[in-house]
Amino acid sequence: MSNKVSCEWKGGMAFEADVTGHTIVMDADASSGGNDTGSRPKPLLLAALGGCSGMDVVSILKKMQEPLTWFNMEIEGQAAEEHPRYYTEVTIVYQFKKGDGLDEAKVEKAVRLSQERYCGVSAQLSKGAQVNWRIEYLE
Repeated sequence: MSNKVSCEWKGGMAFEADVTGHTIVMDADASSGGNDTGSRPKPLLLAALGGCSGMDVVSILKKMQEPLTWFNMEIEGQAAEEHPRYYTEVTIVYQFKKGDGLDEAKVEKAVRLSQERYCGVSAQLSKGAQVNWRIEYLE
């Protein structure tokens, strides 16, 4: 399996990526010569991690017939001080609704399976960064 993305320069620091027929705009802020017309590329890695792992978790919980009604992830990356400022540590907080009737053991199993077996983005990031995760149940 391979993936291919087209990434066209739009002037200044802006680029438009075609990702499987969907457009993603990237730009820098004014202090870096951009116009802030899109996301920064590095945080998009965190979004990709959330999408990858989140889809795993939803799919696994659905197969387990768990009553998922709300699910969120907060993902934070700590970058190195020197260039290249790659992520040295990434933390994912998986958030679920307390009182939803979810079996917490099944939720933990779903998250663990995503992180340890299925999520290719997490596997890729973990080659250069420590990837941490935890589960929270919110009111």
